[in-house]
Order: sequence, then C-alpha cells, then structure tokens
Amino acid sequence: MDFFEDPIIYSAIHQFVDIPEEKEKAFNPPTSAYFRDRKAMARTPADVKDLSGAYEFVIDMPGVNSSDIKVQVEEGNLLVVSGEKRRGEEKEVKYLRMERRMGKFMRKFPLPENANLEATSAEYKGGVLTVTIEKNETAGA
Repeated sequence: MDFFEDPIIYSAIHQFVDIPEEKEKAFNPPTSAYFRDRKAMARTPADVKDLSGAYEFVIDMPGVNSSDIKVQVEEGNLLVVSGEKRRGEEKEVKYLRMERRMGKFMRKFPLPENANLEATSAEYKGGVLTVTIEKNETAGA
C-alpha cells in the first residue's frame, strides 16, 4: 500500500506540506478538497468594515483578472468571493523557484441580518476588490 493512499496519513501530512496538484488530483480524497479550500481562504487577506450605512469588504487579490472573480450570496446570508489566479502561458521555461501563488481562492463572510442584498456594489481596482453592502434602515435601527 502506497503511503499516500491512507486518507488519515495523507490528511495529516497535507497540513504541513504542499502536495503537488497532480498527486492531489490523482488521489483526491474528500479531505484534500477541505484542506485546499482552507488554504485558499487563509491566503486571501481581507478587512471587513462596519460603516455607518453599509458593510464594506476589502479583499487583496493582486494579479487577478477581474473576469476571474466571482461575488455571490449563498444560503441567503453568506457572501462568497471566489476565483482563480492564473499563470500566463510560458513556453520552454524552467523555474528554479516558484513562490508566487497561483490557483483558486475563496473567502466566505456571514452577513448580518440588516444587510440589504438589493443594494450592493463591487469594485476591483489596483489588485483590491471592495464589496459594499448597504444596511437596511429598519432592521438596524
């Protein structure tokens, strides 16, 4: 039995070591998706602001094309920002070191009851996504 075929051992090691995506895709136990999502969330820094009339979510996404960003609300009260940072096509390149993170990212933010989902806006500028959700006046008063 291959060492990486045991899901418990694989999950424990996966927390401490970056497993190449090829091996991850070939093996793909249920726990690998969980750890991949957690890494994607941890590597996407964000600030959440409670302003007088709105909530503002400021998320760093340098090097991401705006067409690769998805903003949606799930389950009625969960703001989900996701997407993918892609590496450009390069032919005959041998990397000596590859530290810049590429791949999928995701952040989830629970929304307060007084968030007005009908009054939202998003702006992506200079590698920073800003999502603004206005507050309902009646629910927050």
